[in-house]
Amino acid sequence: MPLPLPRVRSRVAAVVRSRVRTAGCRVVALLVLLSPLASCDPDARGATQVKMHDNTFNAPVVRIPAGAGVSFANTGRNPHNIVPVDPTQWPAGFDTSAVAPGGTATLTLTTPGVYEFYCAYHGTRDGLGMAGAVVVGDVPYAGHAKGKVAAVAAASGVTRAVPGRYPTIQAAVDAAAPGDLILVDSGTYREEVTVTTPSLTIRGVDRNAVIIDGEFLRPNGINVLADAVSVENLTARDHTFNGVFWNGVTGYRGRYLTAINNGDYGLYAFDSRDGLLEDSYASGSPDAGFYIGQCDPCDAVIRRVIAEHNTLGYSGTNSSGNLHILSSTWRHNRGGLVPNSLDTELYPPQHGTIIRGNLIHDNNSTTAPGKGLGPLAQGMGVVIGGGRDNVVAENVILDHDGHGVMVAPLIDANWWPATGNVVRDNLILHSGRADISVGGPTGADNCVARQRGSVTLAPRLMECRPLEATGALRGGDPETVRVTPGVERGTWRVFGVQNDLVPALALFFRMWRLDGATFPDWRTQPEPGPQPTMPDARTAPATPAVGVYASLQSELAEAPLPPQADSVLRAAAARPGPTPGTPRIGRVLSWVQAFVPLTPRLLALALAVLIAWRARIAFARTSDDEARRQRRLWRLVGVGGVALWVGLAVATAWSISAV
Repeated sequence: MPLPLPRVRSRVAAVVRSRVRTAGCRVVALLVLLSPLASCDPDARGATQVKMHDNTFNAPVVRIPAGAGVSFANTGRNPHNIVPVDPTQWPAGFDTSAVAPGGTATLTLTTPGVYEFYCAYHGTRDGLGMAGAVVVGDVPYAGHAKGKVAAVAAASGVTRAVPGRYPTIQAAVDAAAPGDLILVDSGTYREEVTVTTPSLTIRGVDRNAVIIDGEFLRPNGINVLADAVSVENLTARDHTFNGVFWNGVTGYRGRYLTAINNGDYGLYAFDSRDGLLEDSYASGSPDAGFYIGQCDPCDAVIRRVIAEHNTLGYSGTNSSGNLHILSSTWRHNRGGLVPNSLDTELYPPQHGTIIRGNLIHDNNSTTAPGKGLGPLAQGMGVVIGGGRDNVVAENVILDHDGHGVMVAPLIDANWWPATGNVVRDNLILHSGRADISVGGPTGADNCVARQRGSVTLAPRLMECRPLEATGALRGGDPETVRVTPGVERGTWRVFGVQNDLVPALALFFRMWRLDGATFPDWRTQPEPGPQPTMPDARTAPATPAVGVYASLQSELAEAPLPPQADSVLRAAAARPGPTPGTPRIGRVLSWVQAFVPLTPRLLALALAVLIAWRARIAFARTSDDEARRQRRLWRLVGVGGVALWVGLAVATAWSISAV
């Protein structure tokens, strides 16, 4: 016998409430069961968390009650450790070994006091660099006892000779006062040099003959944790982390440096501002040859450098404001230059980098090392990943298997769209997939202008116009503003349009494909021949790095191409480039979607009209049942058409995502 309708409703409601309660209990139980796994350590539950970014503790100082715990979580891309400044304070047996990315270390402190610590790879026991403290109980704490000494702008006139007067570079550095020159004679120095005195100049007498050798054992060649330090005219090689590393400083200068086969970066300026890297070379780095990161404003210049055989020639995570990359050569890396926004460092999103007057070519290497997200840029000249208000101008960009220039969003813990970027006045040739790509969803105000290249159509992209009354790009080019999209003709080609899904989707597929991928060993990369050495290295005075960026202002107006650009360009122009439209399904679909950007919208509109028209005819000519069947059929056709287009987009993205 059928139940009365009110009783049916009551029973259904009771069942729903029961199912909801059951599901809720299951979810709570699951979360309870998984909580130890989420913390990577059962003792970490309820502990105050300190994140280990690359290369800072966040927060550097935490306060906890006696008996509470601290969990150190490595959210960066490199190993870090926690070393007590005073080991006698800490619990016996505390593990000071490296914490791998994604790992944690936990600590419970029962006695009130101040427990200072540092990362031995990126800081010092004096509180410089990557250092912090746990304050237990109601105890006053004013910071580390030492800290930084003030920098000086003038050379002291004192020269400390190595090995003549001091047996090691470290011994000379430890004896030096601000403004001194450490002059290093030819030889191989098997040491890691840590600099905590400001305004020193460390200089080799011969760039190719003064070698700091890490022997694949020591983390950094020179680890600079003091302001205004210049490092000049030497080679740093075979270190497990970095060749020369400035960390948390104001004022730095690196010139006539060679960094070969170091396990992270070649020349690395982190959380530092007011700097210059020039006339230098870096190769064999599994992250990037040159790196400036976590600074806003950076107030920095990279010029006349060469990067090759690295995962990336240049990487700049969250490096923003007054950062100029000029007149340099980026070649034979997996990818060229990648300013980007990530949550693993402070100050996202990245903005305000100017890439100008560079020779960027043949960044397609499959024999260079690889690490992290770097290989996402495989076969690309310039990738702006989630960056804002950057300028890519007056560069020669040649012979890339993928894109000459790609502007795309980047996803980390947050979604970082790419907005306000300007790509103008570049010469781009022989790009395998596209000279310029704007992958979406991105912001609506990226623009391109006046490129020169190989094909003759520019689909719907925003064109940069001369500045008239108002509007300048923050950190960018004051002569351009963003205007309404339009179709422009020129001797260049563009893949994709604003908010086109395919290029960005291809990056995400590539990210998935990279999971678990293996790459060639950074320790065995090719080595360069002799590099130009610094003139007058023995007699030139010390050069403390004070007011570096301000002193360069008159020189930033010009960014001439590197001398070898002419010969490289002539050779490229003399040979045929890749032919657009090669009958590979991925390339064909890419070009169809690139040059018919309204395809999905037109398809959906046509199907909607067709469905409505067929449904109307069906109502007029057939029974209600037949009409319903026809409506279902045509709805299925409509959904199938949209699904087909999405499938084509996915297939296209997959086909172009190969590493």
